[in-house]
Amino acid sequence: MELRDIEIFLVLAEELHFGRTAERLRVSQARVSQVIKKQERRLGAALFDRTSRTVRLTDVGRQLRDDLQPVYAGLHESLERARLAARGVTGRLRVGMMPFNVVDLHVYWKEFRSRNPQWELEVRQLVYPDPFGRLRNGELDVLVVWLPVEEPDLTVGPALMTDPRILAVAADHELAERTSAHLEMFADFQHPMPPSIPDYWEESYLPFHTTRGRTIERGSQVTNAEDLINRVGMGEIIHGFPSHVTRHWGMPNIRWIPVPDLATLTYALVWRSDAENEPIRALAATVRDLGAYQF
Repeated sequence: MELRDIEIFLVLAEELHFGRTAERLRVSQARVSQVIKKQERRLGAALFDRTSRTVRLTDVGRQLRDDLQPVYAGLHESLERARLAARGVTGRLRVGMMPFNVVDLHVYWKEFRSRNPQWELEVRQLVYPDPFGRLRNGELDVLVVWLPVEEPDLTVGPALMTDPRILAVAADHELAERTSAHLEMFADFQHPMPPSIPDYWEESYLPFHTTRGRTIERGSQVTNAEDLINRVGMGEIIHGFPSHVTRHWGMPNIRWIPVPDLATLTYALVWRSDAENEPIRALAATVRDLGAYQF
């Protein structure tokens, strides 16, 4: 099995969606399907149960995923170290971004690179499921996520930005013409269910109850930003965002409404305490020196 074929299988095992896998790997959906079919023919067993609506790993697929993940990770890391060494780079720092305001945070990344040319900085946009897991398994070195983060094995570093909150609704939604919204209104409409994340962390983003004790209902689960904003635009749900998303999404079918009584979000660096190293400390020092960005 070729290295690229292994990568396609492992990403599909994570995404469980042929289209998102193709987009993430920048290949065609037909290429993903072709690779999986070839692997299944070689093994003589199905790796995924596929319907028009769902993709799930079979027992054979789960076993292959579990066996291949550490092998692929080790081989990929070895190749990366060799590639960096050939360029005179002695290390790499991988940062996972939960916010969308990549442009607004460029000042931190550029300053880090200017100060530390011996290290490569790789900044990735995070998908929603299990961001802390990607930190814990070594796929990422640092996260940029909203606070609070109350995980005993993780260190919370300096803040990069603080952002007020807005509500996204469809352009023809009954709230669309309002100049502001209030948390109490959230209980009247459906909201998306996030992937499994700690309750305290979900509560800090979207409370489970209004100030009067009314339940803010979650509906079906959403695992990626594209599905989330598309469902808002279709009028199926409403959703509270940090205000920086308006710089990322300019969509005529979405209205953005300030929510003054919903707490602002502070985004900070977070890393695994037992994996702290010189590049992580250098990034934290860069952020401290520049100070937090205010929206």
